[in-house]
Amino acid sequence: MKSMSELSGLYAIWYRELKVFIRERSRIVSSIVSPLMWLVVFGSGLGSTITSVSGVGYQTFIYPGIIVMSLLFSSIFYGVYVVWDRKIDFLKEVLVAPLSRTTIFFGKAIGGTTDALIESLILIAMAPLFGVQFTLVTFLLSLLIIFVLTMGIVSIGLIIGSLLSSPEGFGLISSFVTFPIFFLSGALFPITSALPQWLADVVKFNPVFYGVDLLRGVTLGIPTSVSPALDFAIIVAFAAVLIALGTLAFKKMKL
Repeated sequence: MKSMSELSGLYAIWYRELKVFIRERSRIVSSIVSPLMWLVVFGSGLGSTITSVSGVGYQTFIYPGIIVMSLLFSSIFYGVYVVWDRKIDFLKEVLVAPLSRTTIFFGKAIGGTTDALIESLILIAMAPLFGVQFTLVTFLLSLLIIFVLTMGIVSIGLIIGSLLSSPEGFGLISSFVTFPIFFLSGALFPITSALPQWLADVVKFNPVFYGVDLLRGVTLGIPTSVSPALDFAIIVAFAAVLIALGTLAFKKMKL
């Protein structure tokens, strides 16, 4: 009975997060328009000065990185809903329910990951516009990579949200975290040739780099910077560590 109650609670929290996402049409639109602007404006502008990168056009090269950028920004920002839930006392109602905080964390994490997967599916549907063709295998592998990576990134947002009490504070901290992760992810350039060695070494400490590297290898069929197995192992470890830290943060969270 206890396990069924936990599963029901997990489903209820996930469903609530999904409904909030679907109802906020402006959030859906902005999450799609922003990466498209990067692909069209930045990709075309800078791409006009670059013949090719790793054998493909620049706009095509950055496509997987822009998908990850969309996941990164929306997933970390998702943590602000913890702050708002605390302000409207919804979080208090959830925390006093007969559910473990681990279940509450997973409900929110899976909810945020589902939102990101929906955004990714829309961008994947537009892939032919940017010279990318998906097969069934590459489509399924891409979804797996996106799911694992997003679980880790959503956990970062939830951890930040659990520690802060104001949306303004969340915005400052999340921006401080998000931009270095994005610009040091290799989303916009190949680290093997575009960076000095010391900066390329810094990039390799960024777990999101391995997600970009693996997604680029799967979707474009170009060689990855490290082995695909190592890429996947690192993003799995990244997700596992952040989920563990997120669970701990929720257990210690105060209203």
